[in-house]
Amino acid sequence: MKVIFMGTPDIAKVCLQSLYEGGHQILAVVTQPDRPAGRGKRPQQSYVKEFALSRGIEVLQPDRVNRGDFPAKLASYNADIFVVAAFGQILSQKVLDIPKYGAVNVHASLLPKLRGAAPVQQAILNGDDTTGITIMQMDAGMDTGDMILKHEVEILQEDTGGSLYMKLCKAAPLALLMALDKIHKGKAKLQPQDHSQATYAPIITKEMARIDFGKTARQVVNFVRGYNPIPAATAEIGGKIIKIWSASVYSNEIVGNAGEVIKMCTKDGIFVQAADGIVQIIEITPPNGKKMTAAGYVRGQK
Repeated sequence: MKVIFMGTPDIAKVCLQSLYEGGHQILAVVTQPDRPAGRGKRPQQSYVKEFALSRGIEVLQPDRVNRGDFPAKLASYNADIFVVAAFGQILSQKVLDIPKYGAVNVHASLLPKLRGAAPVQQAILNGDDTTGITIMQMDAGMDTGDMILKHEVEILQEDTGGSLYMKLCKAAPLALLMALDKIHKGKAKLQPQDHSQATYAPIITKEMARIDFGKTARQVVNFVRGYNPIPAATAEIGGKIIKIWSASVYSNEIVGNAGEVIKMCTKDGIFVQAADGIVQIIEITPPNGKKMTAAGYVRGQK
């Protein structure tokens, strides 16, 4: 099929690569403008742009895909379909109506559950056992279009936001190719979403990363897992803000107030009271420090 691809981060890049290697004709790639990144704040290309340039594919970087003469430019390619994966801009109905087969989106959850910007982290925060990839026919709403195909992915207790994201990066290309094959052969069966079952995964901010030890011990541990590595869960100990990378449910004891440090041990780390039990803090990053075990951090304190 003749495809215009829209995407930005690494999950989009692997989807683009699968289309390219799967024999689809990539007419152009649309990605976000280069953004300042790193300590030097130098403009950085997206993963999608880097791959497209390495394969000689035309790259377009509009500030707003729906504005000005850009919709007309998209129409000039005469694409069969638009494929969208973590693009970062919402497409208007005018843009969605341009290609013959409309536009499909690669979404990292089992819709209608976890619509929105951060479904990977939210699935772990929720304590879900499964998530997955949904390929949907796009409409003008936020992840509200009819579903074409779902691919389920198991969430293990040791999974973090980072490891689950990598699982979904592996699942997304296969699901996308299968969905496009169905569309091309006229065998795609569109399934409307049950909007009454929809949940939302809001965009993550650093302010959201502070741990609330008033929640259950399991919820605290899931919070740490979900926000590892971005933006990293944080807590204040001894007046210092630390990042917490790893934690576990230690016991169901209640021996203090929620958020109270019960014990700091040079062997096992830091133990904090949650609503229904004790959480063991295992790995942290102290202020202006490097990632280390919580036990090592305790050993370094006076």
